[in-house]
Amino acid sequence: MSIWKQDPDLARLNGWSANTMMETLGIRITAVGDDWLQGTMPVDHRTHQPYGLLHGGASVVLAETLGSTAAMLTLDPDKELAVGLDINANHIRGVRSGTVTGTAKMLHIGRTTQVWEIRIEDENSALVCISRITMAVVPVRVAGPR
Repeated sequence: MSIWKQDPDLARLNGWSANTMMETLGIRITAVGDDWLQGTMPVDHRTHQPYGLLHGGASVVLAETLGSTAAMLTLDPDKELAVGLDINANHIRGVRSGTVTGTAKMLHIGRTTQVWEIRIEDENSALVCISRITMAVVPVRVAGPR
């Protein structure tokens, strides 16, 4: 049974990234299941740190993008929004090129908070980064203009 309250149409979800950091870094939402969301990010000059490895901050951007997008899909956007409250990441393995894939899975969906785990893997399915994001669920009026 699906946890989504909004239509998880990939074209719509990727449209949310127009003119944002996600577009600049090449992040794309690529698949959605009943209780998970997946996306990719290239490992190239846009996402490298000076040693030629995937920048840990880029991994966190991918994790926050996937966790935040998934959280929003569980809400009625006319009534409430999800905003980041806390994120952490453990960087496990370096990547120099190719594409990394992140998968966000729900750990907790509550009335005022959500917790999502995001696993980022390389093209060989080796764990690159494990992240957890806590989202605050706030009324639309508190979040500001849309």
